Amino acid sequence: MRLPRPRGRRFLRPPRPLRSPRRVRPPRWLRLPRSRRGRRRALQAVMGLCVLALSPAAWLFTTTGGQLRTDVAVVFGAGLWDGEPSPYLAHRLDTAAGLYHAGRVRVVLVTGDNSRDDYDEPDAMRAYLTEHGVPGDRVVEDYAGFDTWDSCVRARKIFGVDRAVLISQGFHIRRAVALCRAAGVESYGVAATGDAHDVTWYYGAGREVFAAGKAALDALFEPDPHFLGPREPGVARALAATGPEPG
Repeated sequence: MRLPRPRGRRFLRPPRPLRSPRRVRPPRWLRLPRSRRGRRRALQAVMGLCVLALSPAAWLFTTTGGQLRTDVAVVFGAGLWDGEPSPYLAHRLDTAAGLYHAGRVRVVLVTGDNSRDDYDEPDAMRAYLTEHGVPGDRVVEDYAGFDTWDSCVRARKIFGVDRAVLISQGFHIRRAVALCRAAGVESYGVAATGDAHDVTWYYGAGREVFAAGKAALDALFEPDPHFLGPREPGVARALAATGPEPG
C-alpha cells in the first residue's frame, strides 16, 4: 500500500515589525519649560489660575457658616415634569412640609418661574404642599423667581422677608444662602433629602463651580431682578394669621 506523498512545507514570511507611532509634539504653549526657573513660573501660573477659578466657591463657604432659625421658609423652583414638580423639587417641598408640621416654620414662600402660560412652577409647588397637609393660606407664591438672585432680592424687596430658612439641594444651598444674605435676608440653609446621587445630581454639583462665579458678580454689583414689581403683603398677612411668634 502506497502512502500519500507529503506535500512540501510552506514557509510563511515573518511578520513585519510594527512601526512605532509617529510622535506628535504638543503645541509650544503646552510644553513644559526646560529650565528649573521656567517650570517654577509655570507652576505659579497654574496655581494662580486655580485660585481665581475657586475663589467664588470659597466665598460661598466663608459667607454661609452661621445658622439662624426663623418662621419663613423659602423653597426655590427646580423644574416641572408634565406640570408636576420634578423629583428634586418634590424633595425640596417634602422638606418644607416637614419643617411646617414640626412647627419650625409658619409660612412657606415658593419662588419659581411663571414666564409662560403653560409653565407655572409656583402654582404646582403650592398644590403639592397643600396635598401634603400645609394649609393654602400658609403658602405664598412668587411668580418671578427666575433665578436664585432674583428670588432672594424679591423675597426681601417685594415680600418683606428679612429672615428665612432656605430649602434646596445640598450642592445649591450654600450659593442660595450667600446670595440671600447679600440681598439683605438673614438666612440659613436646609438641604433636601432623598435625592439619588445619579448623573443629574453630579451635573448639578459640578455646575455650582461655574455658578459661583455669577453669584459673586451678583453679590458685588447687585443687579435688579428681571422683574421687580410692587410690594406684596402675602408673607406678612400669612404670618399675622398664624398668631404671635412662639417664644
